[in-house]
Amino acid sequence: MERRTPVRTAVVWETVQQALAGHLAARVVDVGGGTGGLAVRLAELGHHVTVIDPSPDALAALGRRARESEVDDRIRAEQGDLDDLLTLVGPAGCDVVLCHGVLGIVPDREAGMATLAQALAPGGLLSLLVSQRHAAVIARAMAGHFGQAAAVLNGQDEGAEHRFTMDELSALVGPHLSDYTFHGVRVFTDLVPGSLLDVESGASAALLDLERTVSTWPEYLTLATQIHVLGTR
Repeated sequence: MERRTPVRTAVVWETVQQALAGHLAARVVDVGGGTGGLAVRLAELGHHVTVIDPSPDALAALGRRARESEVDDRIRAEQGDLDDLLTLVGPAGCDVVLCHGVLGIVPDREAGMATLAQALAPGGLLSLLVSQRHAAVIARAMAGHFGQAAAVLNGQDEGAEHRFTMDELSALVGPHLSDYTFHGVRVFTDLVPGSLLDVESGASAALLDLERTVSTWPEYLTLATQIHVLGTR
């Protein structure tokens, strides 16, 4: 049965899937992979996936999902976080690293980025997903929270997660990756009322097409809620 991907995550999944199209049985590590939303789908494509996550409950749910999808022989669960990556897989120990929504919550982002690169074999692929600052400014301003918008703009309202500017992200990944691209994720999705998508027939598909179209346009990167970095070591 065909699996439907939510609009919020479809562009990321499609980009990762396309990047792995030429890889057979790749050694994939999903840092912070939780219950296996991506890991199980990658295992279904024939890849061997190690999920590293600090939550035992999430890993238990991952195990159930892997068994239900009959890919538990290609899924390995390890309790830990980004600091444990090299201990669990070793330097140059994997072909692909997924790190989605994690780098912004670690105390030392430069060290975290270096760890991700060190875990990759030469020529290995990194899929990195982080929050983007200026979209958060826009969202707060549109909600009428102008003081909060100004605080986020000045980097004074970090909360639990650091939000990156494009210049900051380029400086962070540039020294570690030989080639990389940026994709804007959720450029419009977080601004469109859910009621509109429920009522208007075909709206979700049209919105996804629009997201796909502008995901690589540099003019829209600073409007995206998240930035997806895809690069090679």
